[in-house]
Amino acid sequence: MSESSTLPVRGRAARPSGRHRRPVPSQLPPEAPALVLTAPGDASGVAADLAALIQVDNPQIQVRLAGLGEDGGRLVAELEAAAEERPEDAAAAVVVPLLTGRHPVADRLISTAVAASGVSVTVTDPLGPHPLLAEALHIRLAEKGLARADRMRLLNVSSPVDGVVLATVGGERATVEAQPTAVLLASRLTLPVLVASLDSAPSVAEAVERLREIGARRIALSPCVVGPEAPPGLVDDAAGAVGIERADLLGAHGLIADLAARAYGSILSAE
Repeated sequence: MSESSTLPVRGRAARPSGRHRRPVPSQLPPEAPALVLTAPGDASGVAADLAALIQVDNPQIQVRLAGLGEDGGRLVAELEAAAEERPEDAAAAVVVPLLTGRHPVADRLISTAVAASGVSVTVTDPLGPHPLLAEALHIRLAEKGLARADRMRLLNVSSPVDGVVLATVGGERATVEAQPTAVLLASRLTLPVLVASLDSAPSVAEAVERLREIGARRIALSPCVVGPEAPPGLVDDAAGAVGIERADLLGAHGLIADLAARAYGSILSAE
């Protein structure tokens, strides 16, 4: 029997505990800014599922969702609507991009929309790098049998793979900013993890070649991608082109919802 069938993947309950507990105060004043989630494309699918997760676990927050589309118009409308429900001198919203790193197109649309709205808004950094992001990536790998589900280092159990390619979108800057997440993931897996880009250099093929040069034979692709920011089929094509297995996209994982709520909470704490 394989390890993946005997060791359960440790997911996250709807209401996290311990170090993951209460990223946002349990009570907020009525004038507290809205949490406006935004993502490339429309406001359906993964983005909507993440919004629902955040709202269920944080009923005290007004959660709004705006797809960026082609011009950011929906985000402008959501920001203006949030402002109408709050005092003129109050912050209207905290915009949290559902992105693991910088994304030139999305970043530009968000900046343009915020300026066009003319309201008091704070835009948070992307969701990564962060230990919770590395944890979510680990879980997605384990779900496909591409990593040990348990992090216990003392078990003499061989790893299912010899190396991992952490794949990003958003250009070369995104790969640079993903390096800390790769280090965190490598520490969890006790395996080499190299960062590659799905839409620029360094390519997945280059990362795979480097891993094979250091002796890796079975390599897995770990997409550091929530979902809406990547065209359909991009990850499958990248993995298929070099003949490696891949984990699922991060998608509507509870830890990603946690990160978005924490990004909002960090702005409240700073203010």
